[in-house]
Amino acid sequence: MANKTVITKNAPSPIGPYSQAVWSGNTLYLSGQIAINAESGELVIDSIQAETHQVMLNIKAVLGEAGMDLSNVIKTSIFLQNMDDFAAVNEVYGSYFTSNFPARETVEVARLPKNVNVEISIIASK
Repeated sequence: MANKTVITKNAPSPIGPYSQAVWSGNTLYLSGQIAINAESGELVIDSIQAETHQVMLNIKAVLGEAGMDLSNVIKTSIFLQNMDDFAAVNEVYGSYFTSNFPARETVEVARLPKNVNVEISIIASK
């Protein structure tokens, strides 16, 4: 079975040689999303909360293009530039996932693309 890419203009275009998401069978692998507003192309970095909301909106846009929503998410990976932001990111993240929580890890990293503070990738399944 061939892999199939998912592309939407409702989420930021990739900033490198990768796809927004790739189907492999019934599993969707969504590339890490950062807080780029798809309409303006600008980063949303006013606060860690605003940044996290934009990341989640980007994730929802790619999932929507694939005919899915957050209820299909089975795993998330959160990358933080500073673990001191964990509580604020977790609060925003928790407003999007209210039941049947996906598996998750959260790690602090030295640097993220475009020097953002948070990046989230997901795996979803139909």
